[in-house]
Amino acid sequence: MTDTDFDDWLRATFAETEGFTVLIVLLGIGGGRVELLKSAHLHVIGDEIHWPDMADYLDGSATPWDAVVLFRAGREGLVADDIARDRLDQLVRAMNGDRTLIRDGEFFNRDGLRLRLDDAEPQPPILN
Repeated sequence: MTDTDFDDWLRATFAETEGFTVLIVLLGIGGGRVELLKSAHLHVIGDEIHWPDMADYLDGSATPWDAVVLFRAGREGLVADDIARDRLDQLVRAMNGDRTLIRDGEFFNRDGLRLRLDDAEPQPPILN
């Protein structure tokens, strides 16, 4: 199995923290737009998960996705579920108004390879 950028990031982050909570935002990309699809949080307590397993987990959302952006929920490593939910809600609200926040996270395509968000015209927020 070939390591992906995701695998390298996960190992390095776990080595630094010995456990952390990650905020996950699935994205749809097309027509020059980035759409927020679904979000979740996950507690990472080991570095044994590899990209194919993570992609399967993300596919479990039953939502077709093109990319994912991951954010550590806090510098403190693992955070409680209620704190992770609150931080995820704040993050999604902020991203709904400013997609450039993707640059602050770890941005991967469906193959677990890093993506870069280039400058584009601002997108109006989508109200649910």
